[in-house]
Amino acid sequence: MLIEEAKILDCVIIGGGLAGLCLSIQLADKNYSVVLIEKNKYPFHKVCGEYISMESYDFIQSLGLNLDEMNLPIINQLNISAHNGYKIYSSLKSGGFGISRYTLDHELAKIAKTKGVELIESCVATNVLLQDDIYTVETSIKKLKSKLVCGSYGKIDPAFIDRNNNKKKVNYVGVKYHIKTPFPNNLIELHNFKDGYCGISNVDKHTTCLCYLTTAENLNQNNNAIKELEKNVLMKNPHLQKYFTEAEFIFEKPLAISQIGFSKKQTYKNDILMLGDAAGAIAPLCGNGMSIAMRSSKILSNYIDLFLKHKLSKNELIKQYTSEWNANFSFRIKSGYYLQQLFGKNLTTLLSLKLLNYLPFLFRKLIKLTHGKKF
Repeated sequence: MLIEEAKILDCVIIGGGLAGLCLSIQLADKNYSVVLIEKNKYPFHKVCGEYISMESYDFIQSLGLNLDEMNLPIINQLNISAHNGYKIYSSLKSGGFGISRYTLDHELAKIAKTKGVELIESCVATNVLLQDDIYTVETSIKKLKSKLVCGSYGKIDPAFIDRNNNKKKVNYVGVKYHIKTPFPNNLIELHNFKDGYCGISNVDKHTTCLCYLTTAENLNQNNNAIKELEKNVLMKNPHLQKYFTEAEFIFEKPLAISQIGFSKKQTYKNDILMLGDAAGAIAPLCGNGMSIAMRSSKILSNYIDLFLKHKLSKNELIKQYTSEWNANFSFRIKSGYYLQQLFGKNLTTLLSLKLLNYLPFLFRKLIKLTHGKKF
């Protein structure tokens, strides 16, 4: 049964991933009334590579999460292999750190609640209506009214959003495990296989994250069975074969997400301000979508602050936010998209890695494209 809410909030945020959580905390810090809607209940796992570049470290700490006390893996070495096991190496100048989304999102959710955010878990947004400059957000629990609505629901649009513009001929599937295996804390590996690639790096609690992306067609050709896909395709790479046969897999079954696309999206759609993956189709190789999600929350929070203080009109808010999004992320996202085209194709990947091995300066330059400056 829907319960009517008379209060007009400053902002309702749909989606409690990193972008939504970070935005809610920043708005609460500015004393705005915020409701954050999340369909799951914290803590929970998400399909994610769980490597975050150091550009986000200080920002996360500024939200109130003391990463220094968590003894997290600091990652400064990258290994990449082709499908046949050919491997190249490089240092990561700016580097990153490893932390599971299970831990990170949960800790940020606790901070959000402490700072006054109303966090509604196990709740699904079913519709958003705008009338006379006031939004009505219909959910599975209650109706909410607010001055602004932000969408941070990830790569897949909710049912009430028109998804036609996000459809693409080739869809992707993401699969994640947590495993126990001897693995250096300072290393991240990227192993290619036919039509996909797999990232491996350590996270908190002495655990290693193994996460891969491949095409839906690849899964279809293996009877839509993840275990068959891994045996018939991933394990053709000898490095992946070693992990899949020797590591201890913590999850009873793989965590998977389907219908992932990387087509161009919008920062404002259906009267909703978008951020994180909802605003930009962030390919895994573009320099970690987690940092882009968090940076976008900081950009948007500043413009929302100006709007709520009546220093910007709604149109100016949309225009300036979109402009700054493009300035910060367009080239980075495009770079990730084109880099992705080099991976998961046996011959192309092998030739590319051999070239990069002979031209280490080019390798370092490509790595730099995937890591942003601190914010």
